[in-house]
Amino acid sequence: MEIEAVQSSYARWAPVYDRTFGAMTSAARRRAVAYINAQSGAVLEVGVGTGLSLQHYQPHLRVTGIDFSAQMLAKAKVKVASLGLKQVAELRQMDARDLDFPDASFDMVAAMHVLSVVPEPERVMSEIARVLKPGGKVIITNHFMRSQGVLALLGKLSAPLANVIGWHSDFEIETVLGEPSLSVSETDTLPPLGMMTFLVLSKSA
Repeated sequence: MEIEAVQSSYARWAPVYDRTFGAMTSAARRRAVAYINAQSGAVLEVGVGTGLSLQHYQPHLRVTGIDFSAQMLAKAKVKVASLGLKQVAELRQMDARDLDFPDASFDMVAAMHVLSVVPEPERVMSEIARVLKPGGKVIITNHFMRSQGVLALLGKLSAPLANVIGWHSDFEIETVLGEPSLSVSETDTLPPLGMMTFLVLSKSA
């Protein structure tokens, strides 16, 4: 997707995101945050959106969230302020293709339902790998294209609507597996109907 399409799409989604797509992806988000909560250190959430995950991170973590959408970030900042979320260190507007952090800044990077939205996802994965510490983890939840069955058919039918609905339904998992420093350490399917995938990548030490 072009960055202008991302901006316009998520400006439209921001007012209703929590009750629509946010609700549909809640199980996957809970799984990712539960995994992160069992670890320790500094966390970067790429595509933090309206901040649906932020209140669920444990206090021992130091969480930084970024998003390209100003409308989404505004809602996330309200959540942080109203709930007094001390585990949230910073929320910043940023292009995930060009992360404004030094190399090896984070112990974990979370990318929940964002990689099929951003332009140049391979470049985003390269940046994620760069800012991740050696031995660190990338925690991904996303919809990936299926090769057969009803989900495969639905993905193909909705693919031309990417700029309207805000994500690529025909997004292939290989797109996020090309970084040479990252290897798969865990994978699982998630609700609803097994549409979502939980994926953990480890960075070589």
